[in-house]
Amino acid sequence: MSRRNDSSQMRESIQHDHNEDRKEDRKVEHKEDRKVEHKEDRKEDRKVDRKEDRNEDRKVEHREEHGREREPNDINGSKPNICSSCSERISCSSGPLISYDTGPSSSSRHSDTGPSSSSRHSDTGASSSSRHSDTGASSSSRHSDTGPSSSSRHSDTGASSSGLSDSGHSSSGPDHSNRSSSSSRPSDIGPPFSGPDNSTQSSSSSRTFSPGPSSSRPSDTEERQDEGSSSSCCSLEDLKRLPQCQSKPGPLTPSRTHTILIDVNFLNLEGSLMAKEGRDVWQSDFVKMPCSDSSVVKAGAYFKGPEVRWNGISKQLKGLADKREVNVDHVQAAILKYNPSYKDKWSFDALATFVRRVPKAENYFSTLFPKIAKLALELPKNLKKAIPMLKNGRPASITLSQEQIACLLANAFFCTFPHRNATHPNAEYCNYPSINFNSLFENWSDRKKEKLRAIMHYFKVMTDEKKRPRGLVTFERRLLSGHDVPDWRRCKDKMQKLHVTSGGTIETEGTGMLQVDFACKMIGGGVLNTGLVQEEILFLMNPELILSRLFTEKLEDNECLIVTGSQQFSRYSGYGDTFEWAGPHEDDLPRDEWRRLQRQILAIDAQHYKHRREQYDMSKVQRELNKAYCGFRGHGPNIPDIATGKWGCGAFNGDPQLKAVIQLMAAAKAERGLAFFTFKDEELKEDLQKLHHLLVMEGTTVGKLFELLENFCGAQHGSGSSYSGGLFDFIKRKLRPKRSLL
Repeated sequence: MSRRNDSSQMRESIQHDHNEDRKEDRKVEHKEDRKVEHKEDRKEDRKVDRKEDRNEDRKVEHREEHGREREPNDINGSKPNICSSCSERISCSSGPLISYDTGPSSSSRHSDTGPSSSSRHSDTGASSSSRHSDTGASSSSRHSDTGPSSSSRHSDTGASSSGLSDSGHSSSGPDHSNRSSSSSRPSDIGPPFSGPDNSTQSSSSSRTFSPGPSSSRPSDTEERQDEGSSSSCCSLEDLKRLPQCQSKPGPLTPSRTHTILIDVNFLNLEGSLMAKEGRDVWQSDFVKMPCSDSSVVKAGAYFKGPEVRWNGISKQLKGLADKREVNVDHVQAAILKYNPSYKDKWSFDALATFVRRVPKAENYFSTLFPKIAKLALELPKNLKKAIPMLKNGRPASITLSQEQIACLLANAFFCTFPHRNATHPNAEYCNYPSINFNSLFENWSDRKKEKLRAIMHYFKVMTDEKKRPRGLVTFERRLLSGHDVPDWRRCKDKMQKLHVTSGGTIETEGTGMLQVDFACKMIGGGVLNTGLVQEEILFLMNPELILSRLFTEKLEDNECLIVTGSQQFSRYSGYGDTFEWAGPHEDDLPRDEWRRLQRQILAIDAQHYKHRREQYDMSKVQRELNKAYCGFRGHGPNIPDIATGKWGCGAFNGDPQLKAVIQLMAAAKAERGLAFFTFKDEELKEDLQKLHHLLVMEGTTVGKLFELLENFCGAQHGSGSSYSGGLFDFIKRKLRPKRSLL
């Protein structure tokens, strides 16, 4: 019995030892497992920390290198911070976080703000303190994979509250980015914009848009991210406009270079307009007026002896003004009475056909002709001071009232201006555009019909005492002198803001900006003949611009004309042969302290190339750069941005890509943003957006672009075949030779 018990006890002891050994083994195994797990956790933590450190280093480097530059995304001129190495905007302690062109999401990839500030890469909503919680409920986890995140850096929802949806409208979701809201609205035209913020930004004295040069080239991954991002372009609403950004012009005061044709003292005291007293000057530096006593005609078939020409003009015009109704034959007879040498040269068939074909319900012209004649007769009363010519090489300006402009244009309608009809090369005014309307009245065409509809509507308004506007308009000739010409090769300025759209027009969507007139050297082009492209249409919608032809000499390569305060009287549709007058326009723009409508039109003439290849010459490129800069260059700190487009293309045979780059460079030097209208050219719109994005991301300077233009022009005229990929592609390949962004 005792042996059996001993044996049993021995077995139990052995079993107990075995169990203890198994427990100890499990403990060891568990400890080893935990060691492995902790080792893996530490490795993962180190990876995350290194990634965070790199992000922090990039932000620190960006602040140190670029002084926390901020882009003026609103009228007040504030700027975002942009990480030059990863193409994203970053948050700096000096101001609020703003979104950039990273897609639909408005949350910045480098944001350290937002509701979940403890999470750097959270894709989750709810937060706990564990880094690697196994429960999946940790929303402060750095790499949690659950829950919808409102502050995620890499949100995949695309429903950001401060961005724009694909339709171009702001999404209705709440803002989760801890940013104050602004009144920025999406553009009414063009592509949806996924960039500019709705935040209130701090202002900056600098307007440079570029993030500056990157300390290192982007990685392949970052280049692929850039390829997928939409653009660095801004919303149309982010560009500066009148009247919000206008500096006060100061008191209206005449000077040696500024002629004012109204009595300023009377305006200030009585609040009404009256002609400035002065004397007539009959010489080449001044307009030779029809009512001048020095305008004398010799004896001939229509005059018994030497006679002051205005006597014959006023007699004929008074005969028309006294009639209740006047037909085209009466108008023709009166004009030829005081222009007898053109009796067999001038035709009035376009005017006659126009009046005959317009439906009776719209045909008010027989009663309008006498009113225009009466307006023309008021010339001696309305203009008493000599009008200087805006001659080349002399920067100067002229300010006059809208009533004075109408009176002068009424005289142009009746062809009363002396010495302005001859067109031969040695004529006295061969260097000036024509002003008398005789060319508009001849050679009937559908184009002439639509032009006359616009002109007649203007006179209908200006002969109505109740509707006649009583403001002022300024015509200013500007000159880019030698010491003001930039050294383009050494220019360090970077790209400004850009909005590109294939829809809309300069004069409508560009309201309040400096609107570019794609001008001819002879201002107004073919407005009084058959021309009907951008400049002519602009002059027909704003007929007061036609008066610039009276006193503006042909523009030289370093000159431009700026008109402030002209009124738009009509609407239109179409272009060229499809152009149609579309009815009256009610111009409700506010007026400045000088009673000028807050509209600025810039006339700059591009070069006309017979052969397209001619323009790929650096002397011609520099001419266009200087011409654009002459017009874009501002005077004062708070000026509107620029509305432009395919300047010098079309009939002038310019390369749209080259002209776009030239205007980007001139605007960068002038520190002004651009609204670029491609006029339904979708391909140019998309390519220009991508090019601008590349230039911004690379911190490309104007000087660098000038160097690339030199290389491109050299390639066009090299010994081998010319580069066929286009300028945009050439720039892209030079800036990022590894891959294509366009």
